[in-house]
Parts: sequence; C-alpha cells; structure tokens
Amino acid sequence: MELLTSVICDSASDYHGKLCILGAFDTVWSAKFPSQHPHCTLALRFLFTGSDMGKHDFKVVFVDADGKELLPKGPLKFGIQIGPVPDEQYFLSRNLVVNIQGLPLPEPGQYAFNIHCNGEVISRIPLQAVQGLNPGPRQDPPSSKT
Repeated sequence: MELLTSVICDSASDYHGKLCILGAFDTVWSAKFPSQHPHCTLALRFLFTGSDMGKHDFKVVFVDADGKELLPKGPLKFGIQIGPVPDEQYFLSRNLVVNIQGLPLPEPGQYAFNIHCNGEVISRIPLQAVQGLNPGPRQDPPSSKT
C-alpha cells in the first residue's frame, strides 16, 4: 500500500475514481485565538497491489506541536477492505475524502494531521495557524528581460 496524495483543502470529491481537489492549503490565518477553522477537507489517494489484499485500519489524528490530540470527538477511524486486483490491472487506487467541521486551533502555532495505517504513521500533513490578517496572494515582481 502506498499513500500517493495527502493534502488539506477547501473541498474534494471522488468523481468516477478521479480525486478532484479544490483549494489546497497549509496555513490558516485568524485575528484572534483560540479559533476554529469552519471547514476543511483531507484528500487522500491510496494505491494497492495484490499483496495488499485484506482489511486496512486507518486513523486520522489532529495534533499540536507537542503531540496533543485536539479533535473534540477523538481520532477519526475507518477501514478499507481491498479485494484482489483484476487480472487486466496492475494495481487498485482508492480515494478518501474526509470533511472536518470546526477544526480547533487553540493558539498560533504548528499543527498536523497524522495519518495512521494498521498502527503505523504513513503521512504527516502540516498546518500552521498564524495570528493576523491574511495578506492575500504573493505578488512576484515582473521579470526584467535583458
């Protein structure tokens, strides 16, 4: 099993096996703390081969820089059952879209979504919370051609 994509975004969907991602980000701005980010989505894409048949148990844990778990209802847990890869294929891919409402951000700092599979961390998706107003998109100066 391989995790091909893991990203925090505004929204995502699985459209006939295609993972559609909108608004990937790694920074949340807030004028004051504690704060909550109203909505975000984790978009994950997995690749499975014939040796990955069976059930895989996953857990998503949102932690602060000290490793303290922050989701009010605890980690998100789910399983994926993988059957045999059809003869005409080399692998199977599966998309997972996890919507999260009211993400708690107690203070400015570094956070992460840790993705666990069968008890092992397979990905860490960083998120930073910054106090202040979002400065908007960075404007690169025009290039000068000589």
